[in-house]
Amino acid sequence: MNSYEFIKNEAGKTLIACTYRQNGKSYLGILDDVQGSFSLLDIPFTDIDNIASWNDYLYVEGASAVHPSSVAKVTLDGRKVVDFKICWSSSSDCLKYESYFSQPELIEFPTVVPGQNAYAYYYPPTNPLYQASQEEKPPLLLKSHGGPTAETRGILNLSIQYWTSRGWAFVDVNYGGSTGYGREFRERLLDRWGIVDVDDCCSCAKFLLDNGKADKERLCITGGSAGGYTTLAALAFRDTFKAGASLYGVADLNLLKAETHKFESHYLDKLVGDDKAFFDRSPINFVDKFSCPIILFQGLEDKVVPPDQARKIYKALKEKGLPVALVEYEGEQHGFRKAENIKFTIEQQMVFFARLIGRFNVADPITPIKVDNFD
Repeated sequence: MNSYEFIKNEAGKTLIACTYRQNGKSYLGILDDVQGSFSLLDIPFTDIDNIASWNDYLYVEGASAVHPSSVAKVTLDGRKVVDFKICWSSSSDCLKYESYFSQPELIEFPTVVPGQNAYAYYYPPTNPLYQASQEEKPPLLLKSHGGPTAETRGILNLSIQYWTSRGWAFVDVNYGGSTGYGREFRERLLDRWGIVDVDDCCSCAKFLLDNGKADKERLCITGGSAGGYTTLAALAFRDTFKAGASLYGVADLNLLKAETHKFESHYLDKLVGDDKAFFDRSPINFVDKFSCPIILFQGLEDKVVPPDQARKIYKALKEKGLPVALVEYEGEQHGFRKAENIKFTIEQQMVFFARLIGRFNVADPITPIKVDNFD
């Protein structure tokens, strides 16, 4: 990761090309540290990961709402961009489907703490071939990102477009604790993981309901890893959502603390707190509180979240009589890598939600897996 490069201007003066993030967006500019001036460069990318310089050019790795992860060659004339050209793209042919792309809207919504707001990217249903009736509000899928102190970004994500092109509203939440909105915002999660993130996800859903952008009876939540933990915690400790999907989600914080890798060995100490908090915020200890359908996806070689966590949730919900399904993947670890498994996971979430709470038939020919206590 490289956020700055030394460059020479036409007079041979050394300047600094650099990138920074503010309120969830990346910016690229030229810094003159002698004069104390900064000039923004106008490029289409709203998200930048790396920059490098070569002769009179900058090479920028980034993305936007319509550009997948790409490398662009930026030609400068002084402090102005005279040419911007994509020279490599992770999905070079996707722009031919641009008319289907749902453009993210950065929303700021109130949290349960008076005077505090959080952020999310809202994607409305978008398909040029179809229009919903004015009387029907769309189902909503809320995603809780992993990390948990990472962030979600408003860039082209074809997995999100899968949902929005099929009539769903989708919201990707940057709850308190996420990176990208300043130190105070990030430190909201200290000692309060499992509280702030859960409350903010519920507050975001309520905000969209109050603004008429979602159907109250078709609110769903999904997330992977730490996002899977927030998903399970929201389903166990709140009653906002009608169904959920956990992808290799953390169910037992004590087990995560005991078995996590060395690099993050004390990461949870600051995020959770004392032993009582570790117990009280672990959904696996309160399976009696689950009250809606859940589908679980788990890699059998996962060393971060062992398969036994998903199996315990599955067994408890099955015994309780709630609709539940568990999908286990041979050869997958923490985060799915095989294309067929990624595709299967998205499709089975779609058909699970459609059958259990959606009241609609899916557009694609998907064969649903068996749902216990339902089929």
